[in-house]
Amino acid sequence: MEKETTSGFTPKNNYILLTYFIIVLLLGGFAVAILFRAFNTAFVEKEKWEQVAESQKRPNRLVLPGRGNIYSADGKLMATSTPQYITYIDFLANKSLLDSLENGKNNNLDSLAIHLNRLFPDRTVAGYKEHIRKGMKSKSRQYQLVGRKISYTEKKAIEKIPFIRMGRYKSGFYTKEMVERQKPFGTLASRTIGNIYGEIEESGITKGKNGLELQYDSLLRGESGLSSVRRVGGGWTNVIEVEPVDGMDVVTTIDITIQDITEKALVDKLKEIDAESGTAVVMEVATGEIKAITNMARVREGVYTETLNHAVADEIEPGSTFKVASMIVALEDGICQPEDSVDTGKGVYMYKGKHRMTDHNMNRGGYGMITAAQSIWYSSNIGVAKIILKGYEDNPKKFVEGLYRTGINADLKLEIPGSGKAKIRMPGDTVNYWSATTLPWMSFGYETQIPPIYTLTFFNAIANGGKMVRPMFTKEISKNGKTVKTFSPEVVKSSICSKKTLQIIHDMLLGVVEKGTGTAVRSDAIRIAGKTGTAQIASGGVYRTAGHQVSFCGYFPADEPLYSCIVVIRRPRIGYPSGGTMSGGVVKTVAEKIYANHMTFDIRKHPADSTAVPVPPTKNGDMQALEKALKKFKIKTDDEEADTRWVIAEANGEKIKLKDIEIKQGVVPRVTGMGAKDAVFLMESAGLQVHLSGVGKVVKQSIPAGQKVTSGQTVSLTLN
Repeated sequence: MEKETTSGFTPKNNYILLTYFIIVLLLGGFAVAILFRAFNTAFVEKEKWEQVAESQKRPNRLVLPGRGNIYSADGKLMATSTPQYITYIDFLANKSLLDSLENGKNNNLDSLAIHLNRLFPDRTVAGYKEHIRKGMKSKSRQYQLVGRKISYTEKKAIEKIPFIRMGRYKSGFYTKEMVERQKPFGTLASRTIGNIYGEIEESGITKGKNGLELQYDSLLRGESGLSSVRRVGGGWTNVIEVEPVDGMDVVTTIDITIQDITEKALVDKLKEIDAESGTAVVMEVATGEIKAITNMARVREGVYTETLNHAVADEIEPGSTFKVASMIVALEDGICQPEDSVDTGKGVYMYKGKHRMTDHNMNRGGYGMITAAQSIWYSSNIGVAKIILKGYEDNPKKFVEGLYRTGINADLKLEIPGSGKAKIRMPGDTVNYWSATTLPWMSFGYETQIPPIYTLTFFNAIANGGKMVRPMFTKEISKNGKTVKTFSPEVVKSSICSKKTLQIIHDMLLGVVEKGTGTAVRSDAIRIAGKTGTAQIASGGVYRTAGHQVSFCGYFPADEPLYSCIVVIRRPRIGYPSGGTMSGGVVKTVAEKIYANHMTFDIRKHPADSTAVPVPPTKNGDMQALEKALKKFKIKTDDEEADTRWVIAEANGEKIKLKDIEIKQGVVPRVTGMGAKDAVFLMESAGLQVHLSGVGKVVKQSIPAGQKVTSGQTVSLTLN
């Protein structure tokens, strides 16, 4: 046992403590050194190491966001983005580029031309060589290589060409990315959907140009992200530093089927009458949702496409459709009643002895004495003007105030940028001159400007029980399939007139179609109400030389309106200008096809068809299976005379009566009226072989029922 010191520690213990102390001292030194080095790096040498870090990565690049899509009300894609590229060669990218193309050992010019011809055969090899030499001669830094935008797949294919593979600084080849908006349904509602600018802005986003693309641009375009290329482990890797935010999606109110019906009907009519342009809009009565909107113009003989959005932008003289608003004001103010008489003479009226006013039938002797209701049916300019002059000639301001009360000039705050507004002049207005003839001519749709969609909104209010709703183009905004915001119908005016006046106007609009100028619109399939309009187009203050504008605005079904529709056609060159036969013809086609495609009716409210069969034809056979099928279709059975497995099924009024089939051992069973499955089972159970021909139920068996079975005998069953 070792001898302890007076302090209680042995020499061995002293050695251990000394070793521990040295280790702690060394570790403490390392810790201090690490802390010192960290402090020095973080604060003293901060800039130096930041520069080293920056040298290990390349400059930030924008990561483009995906622009949101635009959809129809039923979820069909109407606008989406695809990348497109313009190809360039910088012929001054390096000093030897021109020489390497023309005189290179690898015949670079020939090779490049051959490969380009294979990818884009719209030019020959010789054509490409000539094209490239032209660029070499120009020494352009931005010479377009392929004469059109190319897809991403085509871009990758070009980059595999040997000469191009050398890289931008040797070949001079580079591309500029563009975004192209694809519209899978072509021209359908194209101007309303709108377009975007193809070039990507410096911020990395695309920008809406017009239509809904512009209206909701801030939501559709998204936000750019940032990426950098960093050096990691001797190589370079792309690192996303700020994630891009894709744009939101816009769901429109457009119904693709109704849109297609409307556009085809309009274009067919425009071709038939060789018109300059046409506009058609279909609105859902209760909500104001625009289900179809098309604006077609002739771009060359026989070819029409969407150009300008005339439906919302054009501030035009509405013509005779405006007579309905004039009549509402007169009825509301008690100026006339539907049965009141008005003398239209022989179709010519000289207002104040010098201002000539005419009706469209003046060459046929005019309408003579007619009622106020008939002045709307027959669209008499003289009739309506005389009614309005009778009540307001001494106070035209009262008439205009009455128009304002109907809401026809209300600001609809449309979602389409660049939309027009209704302009109805007021006496005493210093901006719009009020002349001695303004009142009578305004009464039948001249000297006032109203966009077609405003006229439609007014007629839609008549169909909607007097409630005027704002036209809607957008149902909702969504993100990744989830709804972010929904849009609800917005009431512009709770009532445009009294219920009594509304009913009178409704009857007048039915009279137009059933007795007046709109008889061409009358349909055997669906009842339509509305008003025709035919107006001369003014040019330089002259009406007689610029052609006609014809229109029809109405709603259907007339008794319980679901949709309203306006069609405006400008400058037809074939046929007599007529709002009924031309524009009304389009409305009729649209109404009938929507009726056939969309409208549903409760068949329980319709009288029973005298030729209908109360119960379906039923096959004989297994009673349990038969009862199960009949129960599924809720057809009652009468099985008092059936207590075996196999039965005959007979129609008995609205029931199926079941009777037993007698099955005897060793006797051929009766299987006529059965399906193949049951018939084969019974015959084979009786010991017979079966041969089948035809489909349906058994109509004939080659061995009559009741005969004795001969084993192995074959029976032929004919089905029909």
